[in-house]
Amino acid sequence: MKASDLFVKALEKEGVEYIFGLPGEENLDILESLTRSKIKLILTRHEQGAGFMAATYGRLTGKPGVCMSTLGPGATNLFTPGAYAQLGAMPMLMITGQKPIKKSKQARFQIIDVVDMMRPITKYTKQIVDGNVIASNVREAFRKATEERPGAVHLELPEDIAQENVEDHVFEVVDYMLPKSDDEAIRAAAKMIGNAKMPLLLIGAGANRKVTCQALASFVDTTGIYFFTTQMGKGVIDERHPKYLGTAALSSHDFVHAAIDESDLIINVGHDVIEKPPFFMKQGGKKVIHVNFSPAEVDPVYFPQLNVVGDITDSVEKLAKAIKPSESWNFDFYKKVKTEVSEHLGKYFEDERFPTLPQRLVNLLRNKLGEKDVITLDNGVYKIWFARNYTCYHPNTLLLDNALATMGAGLPSAMCVNLLYPDKKVVAICGDGGFMMNSQELETAVRLGLNMVVIILNDESYGMIKWKQEDMGFKDFGLDFKNPDFVQYANSYGAHGYRPESDKDLQEILDKSLNSSGVHVIDLKVDYSLNHPILNVMLKEKTSKL
Repeated sequence: MKASDLFVKALEKEGVEYIFGLPGEENLDILESLTRSKIKLILTRHEQGAGFMAATYGRLTGKPGVCMSTLGPGATNLFTPGAYAQLGAMPMLMITGQKPIKKSKQARFQIIDVVDMMRPITKYTKQIVDGNVIASNVREAFRKATEERPGAVHLELPEDIAQENVEDHVFEVVDYMLPKSDDEAIRAAAKMIGNAKMPLLLIGAGANRKVTCQALASFVDTTGIYFFTTQMGKGVIDERHPKYLGTAALSSHDFVHAAIDESDLIINVGHDVIEKPPFFMKQGGKKVIHVNFSPAEVDPVYFPQLNVVGDITDSVEKLAKAIKPSESWNFDFYKKVKTEVSEHLGKYFEDERFPTLPQRLVNLLRNKLGEKDVITLDNGVYKIWFARNYTCYHPNTLLLDNALATMGAGLPSAMCVNLLYPDKKVVAICGDGGFMMNSQELETAVRLGLNMVVIILNDESYGMIKWKQEDMGFKDFGLDFKNPDFVQYANSYGAHGYRPESDKDLQEILDKSLNSSGVHVIDLKVDYSLNHPILNVMLKEKTSKL
């Protein structure tokens, strides 16, 4: 059979549903093979859009999302989504084309060493040099992508290899059991927790697995230990839980950091230093138990005293059985923090001023969306407000990136969510800077018949950097720009554009958009005037007095 047919057959064997991509002439054999496949090709307008959609597919399903590009410039455009998936632990396979490798056809035209380029941002990268090794290369790529810690992998299929005649053979997909944690480590961890005075549970992105969510909720209910999450760990436990202290959205000086500072032991489940540690360790300071699939990487600010290594769900279940609530525990300070958090987070929820405060938008969306509806965030200062103030009831209902923290991913991520879960409402929150980086994917969303709402927070500047600039005492310089008319822009793609002029207008537009089919784009003027006084000034004053 033809090598490209075998490649597609191997992908089918792995359960691939979609290939997100922008093909080139070097992919035409694969494209032709896909005409006879049940795999759906999702054609995008830029390789970044394809890559972000594939990474989101991996994040939500646990199975590698697949994206495809041509050689050269197409492959370089996949580099950012590859890093996004790798740092965010999202399983993803990138397929790129290449000129013939057995004989030159066009000299060095468009040729760069894509395999070597991909090496720093992938778990596995390989050029297929013989059609007869396609099956083993695909199986190995998928194994590597899903193996803990998940991430990005890459295969390059040259044009002449895709055209070869090969044997019809694919490998069985073999599941494997994750290793269990050592009983001695569990006993040591239980002893450390029992001897602590103020243990505190940290939930990171690595704990965001369905069974692990249930185990962690049971752990908190059984032990009564308070918990907080990283940004990518939001929703692992229902955040209405009375023991939830908040999300570490800032680097320091937030209410949750006051609790962290007072604690003498952090039980760190599913977190690693790629997502910046929400606490800084000092020699002789608080103790840390690292519970994860692999040992902790020692870092200047992260060096746990105990590693509990193995399947996280198994470790958490064993710990819950081994720990008995201790008389030495004193959670009075955490109760005080919980009260402060409850009073603070909702302070501007009912503020109807216009332009809109991000806190107000958080509250409006929380009230209008169902428990399992999904918000995807691009990257900007609003991410902090949503991470701190938006209450998640279920995992993966607020998708944000706090690993690579790239701009441009919010819209493609929302598109993938709607593709996978058409019954859920999905809202993409984008800054005007991030939206314009992949705004062309509106055409893809309309063409696919997706139903979603895109809210563009319009402040005509790179607001996150402006906020940092003000905090550092620098002049307001170099970060302002002008935007197109987003309403006309959306309408030109066949989407529905809106520009609210008041809080009442915004609410009516949200109601209409969330309950209508099609792609709806809301150009929302945002008021960031409270970013500095609250996040940089007030919090430092308030938390210092706790």
